[in-house]
Amino acid sequence: MTGLIEVEVTCPDDDSARQIARAALQARLVACANIVADVESLFHWQGQIDSETEVLLRMKAPAALFDAICAVIAAHHPYELPAITALPLAAIGPGVAEWIAAECQDANT
Repeated sequence: MTGLIEVEVTCPDDDSARQIARAALQARLVACANIVADVESLFHWQGQIDSETEVLLRMKAPAALFDAICAVIAAHHPYELPAITALPLAAIGPGVAEWIAAECQDANT
């Protein structure tokens, strides 16, 4: 394991995903963010199955910053219950782990 994670959350649109990404980047909680448009989401909500076209926001960060990232997402996300998940990065290309650590180092101190 690398000690790094990829945090994912769906957003209703590009603007909200971009706002969350910029807030996390400015706080030095994540090294990068990817916004993937036109994700079809099907889910249980308030007793029924619903569906929406959403935007997927993915951000790479040290695992130790997960709670702080969740707080930033919650502060900027328009949903009542944003579905925040994190996946451990089991392997990563040469130099990428060091780059992520360096970009997030202010948040680790």
